Amino acid sequence: MTDHPSSSAHSARGRSRRKEARPAELLEAATRLFVEKGYAATKVEEVAALAQVSKGTLFLYYPSKQALLKAVVRENIAGRFAEWQAELEAFAGTTPELVRYAFQVWQERIGDTYAGGICKLMASECCNFPELASFYLEEVVEPGNALVRRILERGVARGELRPLDLDAAIHLITTPMFAYIHWRHSIGMLYPQSLGVSAPLFFQTHVDNLLRGLSATAPDV
Repeated sequence: MTDHPSSSAHSARGRSRRKEARPAELLEAATRLFVEKGYAATKVEEVAALAQVSKGTLFLYYPSKQALLKAVVRENIAGRFAEWQAELEAFAGTTPELVRYAFQVWQERIGDTYAGGICKLMASECCNFPELASFYLEEVVEPGNALVRRILERGVARGELRPLDLDAAIHLITTPMFAYIHWRHSIGMLYPQSLGVSAPLFFQTHVDNLLRGLSATAPDV
């Protein structure tokens, strides 16, 4: 008995859609396992099994575990900088409003997601994998710092922020973000209340103090 032509066509379309979805499914599985188990401890066989494909199929899309991790980083973080740059260019409010918005977006899209776990993962394992450290520095850290620098330069140019050492100011902004990530994706996973305050209040307090210190009207110390 042969398949009806329409049934065969429907089956072929289903296989095609399934094939197109595989890269995203593999990246989703890899992201979860890398964050939960670490890079070194995760086996590609586990990623393939979670994505419900064979190990050979995984290697058709990503030829090594290192290539898989790079794809995970690009999918979750590095590949989004163009989107964030466009948001910065289109933002019509004041720079203090932009800073508050940026922290809110970062918390929603990175800090409280598996993407934040990737940041912690790279920080904890990069010394054992120098090539990955170089990759992460080039595709995430440097573009991230450049984006923060543009926000600060915008504020200074508009007279909303006082002239300041931009290199130092970048760290004023980003260091609490990294501290939150490390808490959120370590002890915070087991004890969510251990931060002592809600995450929105943590960042609201940080941004309030940050903007007071950077304001063009702040008194000299």
